This record gives sequence, structure tokens and C-alpha cells, in this order.
Amino acid sequence: MKQSELLKQLTDQEVKKSLLLSQTFILLIAFGLSFILFQYFSDWLTLFYWDVNEIFIYGVIPGFIIVLVDIFLMLFLPKKWLDDGGINERIFKVLSLGEIFLYTWFIAIAEELLFRGVLQTVFGFFSASVIFILVHFRYLNKPVLLISVIVTSFLLGFLYEATGNLYTVIVTHFIVDFLLGMIIHFKR
Repeated sequence: MKQSELLKQLTDQEVKKSLLLSQTFILLIAFGLSFILFQYFSDWLTLFYWDVNEIFIYGVIPGFIIVLVDIFLMLFLPKKWLDDGGINERIFKVLSLGEIFLYTWFIAIAEELLFRGVLQTVFGFFSASVIFILVHFRYLNKPVLLISVIVTSFLLGFLYEATGNLYTVIVTHFIVDFLLGMIIHFKR
């Protein structure tokens, strides 16, 4: 059974719980792998530093650019090319605005700790980006969505490579998920 069909059978509460559990699982994988792959658990501290200008330039601006490109695609491409089987719509329609904010922060943190914090730090830019793409497997048979995920993945990898700062990619990821989630939530 397809993921979209399974999601249709879930209640709103089960959708929220499933999203929370999947992201918690990703976060646990990140921390578990860091115990194995990092020399010290405290190596996490070297992956974060607070630089407002850097976070704005390499986090906020790219996030808005990605969202603007996605809006452009929504306006000019056939809807079926951007349809993920209704999965994102099902998720973001059941979340309140506050929940969209909290869930997208959690998603951004969990996924970037794993993909950039652990995988890219240990295995490199290309490997982490490819794994990120594969985890978003539901887009593999949708060419436009796949290209979007590939570009976003490599952009996030590049931003982390350029800064060495997880705050930048977490902010970028959050802005993309939050704003696109809001667009989906309010779309009639």
C-alpha cells in the first residue's frame, strides 16, 4: 500500500503522532550515530556557533529563495507535476498554525542534525546529500519534485560546507518547511 493511501486511513491525531515519531526516530539515529562516529559526544558543540549575519546570509536568504522558486513552480507548472500524492496536504491541513511552527522547527532540527551534523561531517557533502534525497523517496517518481529535492539537498549541503554551522541549515530548512506548510495549510 502506498504511503499516501496509508495516510488517508489515519485520524488527524495519528497523522500528528506519526510525524512526531518519524522525526524523533531521525533525531535518535543522529545521536546514536554520533556516539559511534564522533570521537567525543562534545564534538556536537563545534558544529554550532551564533553569528547573526551568517545565519541571515546563509540561512534566511536561501530559505526565502527556495520558497520563492517553489511558489513560481506552483504558479506555472501543472498541479499534477507537484502532487506528492496528497501527503504534504494531509499533514499540513491537520496542523494548527502553532503546530506547523513547532513541527517544522523539530523537522528542521532533526533532519539537519542527522544529514549535515553527522552524515556530512563524517562522510562528506555528496554522500549526505544523496542519503537526504533517498530518504525523501516518495519524490523519486515525480521528476519536478525530485529535482526540487535534489537542488535543495545539495544547496543545504553547500551552505553547511561553506559555514560549518548547523544553525544556518536548520534555519534554511525551517523557513522552507514552515512557509510551504503555511501555503499548503491556507490553500483552498
